[in-house]
Amino acid sequence: MNENTPHDHARAQRATAGWAFLAESIRNHRTVGSIAPSSKSLAGLLAAPLRERAPRISNVLEVGAGTGSVTRVLLPRMSRGSRLDIVEANAHFAAHLRHLVRGYPHLQEKQEQVRVHHLCVEQLVTDRRYDVIVSGLPFSNFSPRQVEEIMGHYFHLLRPGGTLTYFSYRGSRFVRTFLTSRPEARRQRDVKDLLNQYHHRYATGCWTVWGNLPPAQVWQLRRPLEAVKASGVLPLQPDIKR
Repeated sequence: MNENTPHDHARAQRATAGWAFLAESIRNHRTVGSIAPSSKSLAGLLAAPLRERAPRISNVLEVGAGTGSVTRVLLPRMSRGSRLDIVEANAHFAAHLRHLVRGYPHLQEKQEQVRVHHLCVEQLVTDRRYDVIVSGLPFSNFSPRQVEEIMGHYFHLLRPGGTLTYFSYRGSRFVRTFLTSRPEARRQRDVKDLLNQYHHRYATGCWTVWGNLPPAQVWQLRRPLEAVKASGVLPLQPDIKR
């Protein structure tokens, strides 16, 4: 009788995660925002800042982790002494992530370094500042006010010089423009305008992953080193059009 290999186990986990993701996307499409987990290429780009920091100790925050596509890339890159906080508002996904962390190979010595938080990121209260933040939140489904609050919180949690990566789906806004009401189209346009202000001030890179379903655009933003003055004042956030 053949025993399952670690590769077989990982493949089975990914298959289970895919079905779980699809079920939640149907049940809660507005908060999930997709029908499939992030591809390996997309996950690799989102997690790239952690690889670039190796082997330095890093504090990492992953938000909107879903079933753990990016988490699986982050975990093996965590150097000894690093910390990973995973924030997931969906209860089913949070339970799946806890199971993933507990059963991840060779993670026994890192168990205290990884923690799953079942809450919205706006509710995360911590004194920790992060070197890397990876966001999987579907900003196009949120109101401009929500996006403003989340991005402001991200930049508050980032260390000066820290990096934020997030993605959006290419072409989805144009499709929705023809399929949604005028107020809905205006909401999406306002969200895009808000994010463009952050891109203009903080972006250090942008890439397209055509092989993702659907194709995705990855943005990398960095909090400036000079953002914190002697007074400790945080950088002003972009003005929002009302």
